[in-house]
Amino acid sequence: MNTFSVRDLRERSGDLVRQAEEGRLSIVAKHGHPLFVAVPLDEHLLSEGVAVAMASRLFAEHSISLGKAAKLAGLPVERFITVLGAMGIPAVDLAPVELDHDLAALA
Repeated sequence: MNTFSVRDLRERSGDLVRQAEEGRLSIVAKHGHPLFVAVPLDEHLLSEGVAVAMASRLFAEHSISLGKAAKLAGLPVERFITVLGAMGIPAVDLAPVELDHDLAALA
């Protein structure tokens, strides 16, 4: 997720558009304080709503945890996991080292 200042928008509007085309959220700030979030318009936003779309993107970008994302979406964790699956976003996304560690602990 990128942050743009209000002043940046004059010179970097193309970057903001590219971020949206890539499906990424962007924050626009004024004097260092977040002013608004630019959320890409896609079928998930239209079908699930802004809160679910934003929570899903933040979770996919590893910006917030699964529990926080579900809370932001206003859904129980189980329902949010189902939504993530429909969007093709894995609910569990472990790095290979973490997976090896977890598998060794189970053995």
